[in-house]
Amino acid sequence: MANRVLILFAHPRLEHSRVNQRLWQHIPDRPEISRVDLYDLYPDYNIDVVREQELLTQHDIIVWMHPFYWYSAPPLMKQWIDRVLEFGWAYGPGGNALQGKFFFNAITTGGAETAYQPEGHNRYTINEYLRPFEQTARLCKATYLPPHAVQGTHRLLEEEIQQAALRFQSLLHQLVDASSASLQACATHNRLPSIIH
Repeated sequence: MANRVLILFAHPRLEHSRVNQRLWQHIPDRPEISRVDLYDLYPDYNIDVVREQELLTQHDIIVWMHPFYWYSAPPLMKQWIDRVLEFGWAYGPGGNALQGKFFFNAITTGGAETAYQPEGHNRYTINEYLRPFEQTARLCKATYLPPHAVQGTHRLLEEEIQQAALRFQSLLHQLVDASSASLQACATHNRLPSIIH
């Protein structure tokens, strides 16, 4: 049985982003994949919590897709987490709505991969910076998968952007078809298999 994938996308200045525009355009048009542009849907930040919770319950894999803003996500993504993942629904007593689901971040960074190393400019790895997202998933009794990152976006050539978009497209196709056991293995080994990544 195919997985249903929900992509929650947050980019406050999408019109200025070469890479995120291309990734967004390459999301496969499949019935198992749903996508929500949060800034387009909620320009006033007034999130429809019930609608978003219903979407979450209908999907198996949830993707937080966003540019890496100040080592985190744009403000509307944080607002979404604060409002939608309610106590008693997503976590805490009786909060089991997301149990057994999978979450991960699909991000872009202006800095190159070498900048996100202990000896690099930013001192910590992408995985370390994304610990709050990982713990959020765990608190909701979900499994956090390793992030998918397109890095060094400021210097990517057109051909490299296209390749990154095709890799993301391939990843989404394979996530739809992945077994729960293979997804659990990705989480355990903290990396997506080479066939995907």
